[in-house]
This record gives sequence, C-alpha cells and structure tokens, in this order.
Amino acid sequence: MAEDFDVIVVGTGAGGGTLAHTLAPSGKRILLLERGTFLTRETENWDPGPVFIDGRYISPDTWYDRDGTPFQPQVHYFVGGATKLYGAALYRLRPADFGELRHMGGVSPAWPVSYDEFEPWYTKAEWLYQVHGRHGEDPTEGSWSRQYPWPPVSHEPRIQQMSDVLEQGGYHPFHAPCGIMLDEADRPASICIRCATCDGYPCLVHAKADADIVAVRPLLDLPTVTLLTGAEVVRLETDPSGRTVTGVVVDRGGGEGKEEIYRADIVVLAAGAANTARILLRSASDAHRNGLANGSDQVGRNYMFHISKAVAGFTAEPNDTVFQKTLGLNDFYLAGDGREWPLGNIQMLGKSNAGAMKGEEPHLTKVVPHWSLADAARHAVDFWLTTEDLPRPDNRITVDGDGNIHVAYTETNQAAAAGLYEEFRKISRHLGVARHHVLHKSFYMSMNIPVAACAHQAGTCRFGADPATSVLDVNCKAHEVDNLYVADTSVFPSIGAVNPALTAMANGIRVGEHIASRLGVSSSALWAPAPRAAPAAHPSSAITLRR
Repeated sequence: MAEDFDVIVVGTGAGGGTLAHTLAPSGKRILLLERGTFLTRETENWDPGPVFIDGRYISPDTWYDRDGTPFQPQVHYFVGGATKLYGAALYRLRPADFGELRHMGGVSPAWPVSYDEFEPWYTKAEWLYQVHGRHGEDPTEGSWSRQYPWPPVSHEPRIQQMSDVLEQGGYHPFHAPCGIMLDEADRPASICIRCATCDGYPCLVHAKADADIVAVRPLLDLPTVTLLTGAEVVRLETDPSGRTVTGVVVDRGGGEGKEEIYRADIVVLAAGAANTARILLRSASDAHRNGLANGSDQVGRNYMFHISKAVAGFTAEPNDTVFQKTLGLNDFYLAGDGREWPLGNIQMLGKSNAGAMKGEEPHLTKVVPHWSLADAARHAVDFWLTTEDLPRPDNRITVDGDGNIHVAYTETNQAAAAGLYEEFRKISRHLGVARHHVLHKSFYMSMNIPVAACAHQAGTCRFGADPATSVLDVNCKAHEVDNLYVADTSVFPSIGAVNPALTAMANGIRVGEHIASRLGVSSSALWAPAPRAAPAAHPSSAITLRR
C-alpha cells in the first residue's frame, strides 16, 4: 500500500504531537503515525496498584543492557506518548544549560542555539499547554517575553508553610510550573479537580495538559489530518542517492510482516530517543551503510536520562496535602554560594499513598517500624531530586539483527547527585523532616535496573552546526537527508536538570514553523496559542480513524 502526504510525523508525544498541531492550520496533508493506541479511560487510571505495582500502562517491550541481559523499559506507547503519564511539570532549561557547562563529572556541551534565541518558543509552548506559574520568582530562570497564561497553582497549607520556612532560611522556593486544566478562580468551570494523581498516572478526567488532549485531539476533525494508531514504523526507504526519504515502512500487523508504505514530501521522526535512533539504524542502505543519516556515527550515541531520586520524607505532623506538586527549588542548580559545581533541581513529587508505597513496604517499615503504611503515607512529604546526566559517546543505543534495542550505559555525574542529596538533607532539617527514605520502585519503577527508568531519555540524534559531530542541523533536519527531520528529545545535546517535556514541546513548535515556511506557509496562517478551556475530549470509543 502506498499513500502520499505532505508531511508524515512519526510519534504523537511532546515533540511530534506539538509539531503536528503547529502545522495543522496550514492546510497541508498530515499523517500522524502512532505505535500505540488511545489510552483507555478506566477506573484503573487512578488506582496505584495497577499503575505503580502492576505496571498496567508500561509497554511489554524487551530491551537489552550492555551485557545482553533483557529488561523491560519503562516506556509508554499511546497517543500523546510519554506525556500521558508524565507529571505535567513544564520547566524551562536555564540559560546556562544552552552553553557549555562544566560539572563535577565532566562537560555538558553547548546547544547550537542560545536561550535567548529559543525563548520565543518556550513562551508559545507555555501558552499552548496551559502552564500555571509565575515568571520572576526563580532567580536562576532566564528572560521571558510573556507571563504564564495562568497564575501559579496555589500551595496547600502544609506546602505554603514549607515555602515560608525555606524562604526564611535564605532559600528561593518558587511555584512549580504545572500544565493542568485548572481554573481556581472558577472551580465549577474547572476541568481539573486538583487530585493527587497527576504524577505518573493517566488523567481519568482529561485535565492534564498532555500532547494527546492539547495537541492531537483538536486535529482529528480536520480533513487534512489523518491519524493511524497501532502503526509501528520499522524503517525508512530512500532514493538511490540516499538524499531523499521516499517511503515510511509501517508494521500494522504486530510483527507479522504486514507492512504498509506511506510517502510524504517531508518526514519527521519523533518516536523517542531510543526508538528514533532504532528507526534510523534499521534504515541502513547502500547509501547509508551505518544507518540512515549516520555518516557521523552519532546516531544512537550520547544517550542520556536524568539521575533522579524520589524521596519520601516523614514529619511528626500529618501532611494532608492533596495536590503536592506546587513547589520547586533551584538554589543548587548552578555553581555558586561556595559550591564549585552544579548539582541540580529539587521539586515536589505527587503525594504518597499506601497503594503506591506497597512495593516499598519492606524498606519503609525499617524506617518507621511502628506506623501502618497508610499512616506513614499520611505523614509523608515527597520530593523529586534531579541531577544532569552527561552525554558520553559510548552511552548509546544500538540495534541487533532482529531489530532489538540494546542500551550500553555507564553512570555519569554521580558525585553531583550525591551532593544534591546532601543539600536536601540539610534543607530537610529546616522543614522538620526528621526521617526520609529513597523510593526505589514505587515511582517511575526502575526494577533495580538503572537503564530501565528511561522516562527522560534524550540525546541520540543531537543537533548542531558541524555534520562531523551531530546528526541534525540547527533546524533539526538531517545533515545527509534533504527531507528528514527529528523533533523529539533525541535532538538534545544536553539534558539539563529539569523535566525535558516543555523543551521538547517548544522545539516541536520551532521545527514545525520551519517546516511550514519550507512548504511556503506564512506564519500568520498558523495558530497563536491562547489560554482557553481544554479542547473537547473525544471518548476513545467514538474516535474514527481514517485510512
């Protein structure tokens, strides 16, 4: 089968879904290819047992580590990609992240664009994804051309108390940027019910600003946009010169060899850092013997994911906070105040509950042996600590003869992560957190294999000015292929120490606008994001997918 489009976008997550949303008003024929399906709305969406213990929404994929040991990666294949289960924490990278930044464990390289050049797309992404926050609170943030579209999500009393204590202690807490459909001034009209299930859960009421709800579903009634689900891209075909992608080969038969071919003037890969690299490596040909667009031997290299710790701290007084993800702290993000090296970001995590902690019960009972698990959860205050993972060429994705993903990874920057944890221990005393416990499994389940916890994967197809050291040019077009773009976190030269979703969304808009210009579409023909109620949600069962 062969069908022709103007643009094919592979992947519907933060990068691909946002790019398609940017292009859709152009009137160009767009095909969205999504490996997964729509995530089912069901009571299990908000049940910590199925979500955190059973891994109900995790793909059954098998990947292999450096030694060939199989493991199940913590990846999710749905319309909306990883954003369906993300925590909707939409942070900008700091300006220093766009330049060369020296760390305790090595060097984080510069991006081919500066923060100031990238800033307009951050603003557009914040407005498209309904971000709540207040620019100007965090002294480490860069310039901003427009305030957030919504005011910050208010702290509940216990979190407000913590913010006040931190400020009195000389720290600089700020309201965390949250992408949720919440109108605190008009609660009856608000879609978000401000529950405790943003972090790591699907949103049953479709109030999370994910790529499915915000970017993809509003396109489904457009006659020029086609979405195919259950469509796994296995390789790309090119003309004999290797300069033009002529076909996108799709498996819609669950690996049974039922392949279909789709064609477009422009092809965009946004399948995630591991799977985008996999597609390119599987697309080797006489013109590209090491994989498509891989003359630099950089495809798959520099694989990164954040060095993170989920920490449950326990206080004598109960913490009855429901929506806890409202506070962030970047005092240790950069060097300074006597610190020689950057350490990272501290932010609040979704509120603990007994079900989510169940997998950690043996550890928790050692820390609080006389409390029941439910009571322990009520006294918990939960934090997420993030340190930058540094790109190394030998940390890489490769593909074997059967198309299986292999992840070779050696830890980086662990001393900085330990330094951030020590700083957390200091501030915990200010906050009255007498005991704390690092969660190993309940949140972003790692199954004790570090490379399995790949929620923030990045870096396998970095963009840059030099074709010898990068895969893509400054517009994220492949140096060696004239009509191939990449628009997910694969393009990141470095990952910073904050959640990567907003940067991927901003870059999706940036690359989408570039492609529109290339196709002769004026920027005035594209949508200008404005704050609004959430798009009308199509019940999954009512969506008709066109062929």
